[in-house]
Amino acid sequence: MRLARLSAVSLLLTGALGGSCTPPPSTNAYTPGLGEIMASTQARHTKLWFAGEAANWELADYELDELEEGFAAALEYHPTHKSSPEPLTFVLPKFMDGPVAELRDAIAAQDQAQYATAHDNLTRGCNACHTATEFTFNVVIRPTANPFTNQQFALNK
Repeated sequence: MRLARLSAVSLLLTGALGGSCTPPPSTNAYTPGLGEIMASTQARHTKLWFAGEAANWELADYELDELEEGFAAALEYHPTHKSSPEPLTFVLPKFMDGPVAELRDAIAAQDQAQYATAHDNLTRGCNACHTATEFTFNVVIRPTANPFTNQQFALNK
């Protein structure tokens, strides 16, 4: 009943305002900073590790997709970066495409040993990208502790 009243009020307001309650599109759209995108990438890197370690291949596949979306966002919003001698549109794919493909193969094979090697190669790719973009102070390592204590990585069997 409450939903019906809200719908009726919305229809009345739509008519009173000349046909639309939708605000005009904003010209000040939010653009995430590269640091924000990379912080999310770091979380995905960690979740990816724990998903593979638990042999939760569906979660690993999902996290890898999310990681790739983050890379795409970095390239879309930050094709260049102030300290990088080369554009990120060149550097990021150069160092990440191979390890991402290796992870895809390991997930498809559901092979934990292959997965561990591929994840370590992803980590090396991150550090090579940081070196190429003059961010050598930011060193990525294989996760050693799970900070996501509110997520279960092992499958219920």
